[in-house]
Amino acid sequence: MINIIIDTLRESALRIDTLLKQQSGGYLQSTNASGDMQLEVDVEADKIFQDSLLELPCVKAICSEEQEKICPSHYTDAPYIVAYDPLDGSSLIDSNLSIGSIFGIYNEELSAKHLIASGYIIYGPRLEMVIAQEQVLHYRYDGMQWRNLGALQLNTKGKINAPGGTQKHWENKHKTMIESLFAQGYRLRYSGGMVPDLHQILIKGGGLFSYPATSDAPNGKLRKLFEVFPLAFIYEKAGGFATNGTQRLLELGVEHIHESCPCFFGSKEEMELVRKIYE
Repeated sequence: MINIIIDTLRESALRIDTLLKQQSGGYLQSTNASGDMQLEVDVEADKIFQDSLLELPCVKAICSEEQEKICPSHYTDAPYIVAYDPLDGSSLIDSNLSIGSIFGIYNEELSAKHLIASGYIIYGPRLEMVIAQEQVLHYRYDGMQWRNLGALQLNTKGKINAPGGTQKHWENKHKTMIESLFAQGYRLRYSGGMVPDLHQILIKGGGLFSYPATSDAPNGKLRKLFEVFPLAFIYEKAGGFATNGTQRLLELGVEHIHESCPCFFGSKEEMELVRKIYE
């Protein structure tokens, strides 16, 4: 049944990729449930995922970053809930930078311990998809079909540093940590899109992505169910680790569907540095 959901997400990705190439990317007068201004493509991509997923007899509900509440299906006895961010980083569209979709498949309830598969789609020069179950598999669409490029695995140490959040709002200890990475020769690679930045770290074999608590966002900015948990699942399955600074992300609870938290994703040596700084 999981494969049926993944196949549906693949089909939706093709439709959204076409949508992105055709749409102008203009803003609407509305905001989503997290208070972000919505683009036309945010709303249309959300509808593509919602309509296709709710048709599946194995899906009992969907949960989108663009919607305030959980949306149930007609299949009340179905096992799975799919939480997704239809277009993460959509503000980058007018710059023609890569953006993505993120999804997590939850068994019976929306909690980290019930996450059984996750993945993301990246809309860039090439259309690609990463899916994590027992391992992390990398796919590319070649114009005719999705080709499996093999499993992704992080090295114990990388060379990429992708620090999110506005620097003037960082805590001093976070500034110290980021500066220490640059002093070691790490390269800055931060586009402002979670999917392309985390994808680059995975493809290049390691590094650190951080979006810490800041003075203007003490609970972080990235949402647990749609972004943080699915990507934490991917990174752990690829041999890395993911934490909020003091606790494993996949051990955190959820009080409401749009709850956010600080987050750090990376290979083991970088994550050990995070632990030392934050604990």
